[in-house]
Amino acid sequence: MAQVIAIDPAAPDAEIIRQAAAILRSGGLVAFPTETVYGLGADATDESAVRKIFEAKGRPQTNPLIVHCESVERVRRECVKDWPDDAQKLADAFWPGPLTLILPKSGAIPDTTTAGMAFVGVRIPANAVARALIAAADRPIAAPSANRSNRLSPTRAEHVAKDLGDRIGLILNAGPCSAGVESTVLDLSGEKPRILRPGPIRADFIESVLGKRVISEASVVSEHLSRISPGQSRLHYSPRKPLRIVSTNESAGESDRSTAVLTLGTGPADEVSSTLSRIWLADARIAERSLFEILHRWDADPAIRKIQVIFGDDTDSPEWAAVRDRVSRAASGGNHQQCSKSSE
Repeated sequence: MAQVIAIDPAAPDAEIIRQAAAILRSGGLVAFPTETVYGLGADATDESAVRKIFEAKGRPQTNPLIVHCESVERVRRECVKDWPDDAQKLADAFWPGPLTLILPKSGAIPDTTTAGMAFVGVRIPANAVARALIAAADRPIAAPSANRSNRLSPTRAEHVAKDLGDRIGLILNAGPCSAGVESTVLDLSGEKPRILRPGPIRADFIESVLGKRVISEASVVSEHLSRISPGQSRLHYSPRKPLRIVSTNESAGESDRSTAVLTLGTGPADEVSSTLSRIWLADARIAERSLFEILHRWDADPAIRKIQVIFGDDTDSPEWAAVRDRVSRAASGGNHQQCSKSSE
């Protein structure tokens, strides 16, 4: 089983960081916190190390990995071939933070890391532990979410241990993640910037920095095809228990104790008061931080057999884009079309 080491999220212990960095430099895997979710890290420039990520997660080779750095200098020097003005503007505005930029990759990043694509997703995490670890390893770190492929993303170290504890050696435990959902992925490789995965950095925030229109595409790519960005599978972020998106009149009654109900946005009067298995989240930011935590708890509760999610009318807005995307992909029975839209 993985060794779990507690580490201060604000002032990480240098010796613990050195121990974890040594594992990464030797081609091993380390699970570590970011502000979004916990990541499963390996040396992004070492093809054999990167393959261990795919093996541990059971991840398709067609699904690329995001590369994390601690500085813009490392991104420009080691990860990307081109660094356009738009990338610098966005880095100045949002890094360190939950924004991934897709750019032409450098020769130092192997094709295995990018699913054979000529582009790489890069970001600088806001979490101090993550940045200290990358700096100590002295190389870019590829790090998808530290969970088995298509399962719930981990926002606590215990989530990682439960899902991957028998497949990795070390987990750095810095407590819960502050953002709670994965980074926004912005493709800068084409003529127009495109959001391929919504996250905490909204399209209107990006537009205000770039002074141009941003396209939002919540697309689905077949598992058999390589994609430019993670987070584009039809079924993703899923609990082991069935999850359905339902309308208000379909929701479970109070007598159905085996069904957990999550109401998002403005809900009916009987959903306003929350219990352990009936939760109402009216604020989009709180929903982002809480979504995976709630689903993990319900997935582990033997009294709960199925999960239902209700979206209020006010959730069809940019503030709720990340939550709608995650729930739609987590849903059993193909609810994706109900919750994801493309717009220009």
